[in-house]
Amino acid sequence: MNKRLFLTSLCGIVFLGLTGCNQKLSSGFEVGARAPSLPTKTLADAGGDFSKVTTYRQPDPRMYQYSIDKALLIGKPLVLEFATPGHCTNCDEQLQMLKAIMDKYQDKLIFIHIDQYENPQAYKAYQVMGDPWTFIIDKNGIVHFERAGRMLYGELDMAIKQIL
Repeated sequence: MNKRLFLTSLCGIVFLGLTGCNQKLSSGFEVGARAPSLPTKTLADAGGDFSKVTTYRQPDPRMYQYSIDKALLIGKPLVLEFATPGHCTNCDEQLQMLKAIMDKYQDKLIFIHIDQYENPQAYKAYQVMGDPWTFIIDKNGIVHFERAGRMLYGELDMAIKQIL
């Protein structure tokens, strides 16, 4: 393999590793746009059966209490995490981090995990292509932050602090 082809291949592998599973760099939303309001499955809708709302192996019930449409009406900031851990290792790691940050902010924000297998309409409404994808929405329903790929605790913490 020639040196140029090797470096091009290496750059592609590094880029994919940093951005997650099948990413594009923007969902099509601009910061400042109104978040789409739509019904999504909750744990109550599923009769308490986690397998009907997520492919996550260690689900936290706090992530499945609200449908997006209901959460937007409450008047609290919202973190939406689009992740399908059934086929995405980065998604599993992202949800582990999200559970840790929920402990810090659970009284100030609503956290919702959206799994592609169980809520494909939400992926379409938010123009999400790939996993994981994070949106932070203010208490008025305006998107203040969107990021493709896995985030570090400190990155998400800093983004949350900007809307509180």
